[in-house]
Amino acid sequence: MASISDVLEGNRICICAGSGGVGKTTASAAIALGMAARGLKVCVLTIDPAKRLADSLGLKELGNEATRVDPKLIADQGVEEGGGELWAMMLDAKETFDNLVARHAEDAEARDRVLNNRIYQQISGALAGSQEYMAMEKLFELHSEGRFDLLVLDTPPSRNALDFLDAPNRLTQFIEGKSLQIFIKPTGFAAKVAGRGAGVALSVLKRLVGFDLLADLSEFFTAFSGMIDGFQDRAHRVSALLADKETCFVVVCGSQTETVDEAVFFHSKLMESKMNFGGIVVNRVRYRLGTRVPKLKALTASVDAELENPELAEEVARNLIEYDVLAQRDAQNIERLSKILGGRPLIRIPYLDTDVHDIVGLCEINSYLFADEETRVKLATK
Repeated sequence: MASISDVLEGNRICICAGSGGVGKTTASAAIALGMAARGLKVCVLTIDPAKRLADSLGLKELGNEATRVDPKLIADQGVEEGGGELWAMMLDAKETFDNLVARHAEDAEARDRVLNNRIYQQISGALAGSQEYMAMEKLFELHSEGRFDLLVLDTPPSRNALDFLDAPNRLTQFIEGKSLQIFIKPTGFAAKVAGRGAGVALSVLKRLVGFDLLADLSEFFTAFSGMIDGFQDRAHRVSALLADKETCFVVVCGSQTETVDEAVFFHSKLMESKMNFGGIVVNRVRYRLGTRVPKLKALTASVDAELENPELAEEVARNLIEYDVLAQRDAQNIERLSKILGGRPLIRIPYLDTDVHDIVGLCEINSYLFADEETRVKLATK
C-alpha cells in the first residue's frame, strides 16, 4: 500500500478533509513536516482556533501570514529539512475577507467605504460559509504567489465537510442571487418599495437602532456593486483550483463506524464531483494483537505467569479482551472501507501511547504516514 509521499507525488495542494475530531490538524501538520523533510518548501494552513497546529510545531502563535517554523526546533528532534522549509499559518477569516474587499475595490475610497461601513462590519464576520470560502480564498492566494512547492490545508471543522466544496458556489449564488441584486439594482416593484415603504420602515429603525440604517445599507450596497465582477471571477477561479489535477484530497477519519461512514460518503461525493482523490488516512486504529479470539482463562494464566498476581492478571486479561473486541470492529470497518476504495491508498495510523502535541509526536505519526503497509503493520504490532 502506498505511502503519503506516493499519494502526493506531482501535486501542489493537499486538502485534508473529514469530519471534526478525527485528527485532521495533526495529520496536516505531520504531512507538511514530512514533505519538508523530503526537500520541499511547504506551508500548512489551518483554521483551527484551538492552537493545536502552533503547539505541535513549537510556535507560540500563528497569524494570517505564513511564518517559518524555526529549523532548529525541527533539527533538535533529529529531523533534517533536507533543503526544504516548513511554514505555517492560521486563517483569520475576517482579515482575509477585508483583504479580498481591498483587492477588488476600484480605489482606496471605495475600499474604505465598505470596510468602514457598519453593515459590512457586522456581516463580514458572520456570513454563513465565509470561513470555508475564506480558507479556499487564502489557499488560492498562496498558490497564485507560487512561493511554496506544496500547500497543505487543514479544512474547517465543519459537521459536513461538503460545505467546504460548496463554498465557492454558495458565494457565487449569493452574489448572483435576486436578493442581493434587488438591493444593488432595485427595479419595478422593488424600486417602488425601496422608495416608499422601505423608507418609512427604515426611518422607524433609525430611531430604534440609533443610526441611519438606510444610509448605511445604501452606501454598503452601492460601494459593493463595483466589486461584484471581481468577486464572481475570483469565486470561479477558486472553484477551478479545487478541481485542478494538482489539487489532491486526502480524507482523514477515525476507525469507528460513524466516521468511516462519513469518509465513505465524502469519498463518493469527491468521485461524483470528479475531484482528485488521493487516499484515506484512518487515524487511531486498534491493531489486533493476534489472529485468535482470546479466552479469559487462558489469557489470565498467561498474564499471571508474568505478573505473579492472579487478581491483577485477570483484570489485565479482561482489558485485553475488551481491546480485542474493539480491534475486531476496527478491522471490519477498515475492510469495508478498503473494498469501497477498490485499491486506492488507505493508510492506517494506530492509537499512540500519548496525544500528539509536539514535533516528536508528529515524527511518530510520520513513521506510519511515510511507510509502506508492511512496515506500518510491523511498527504497530511490535
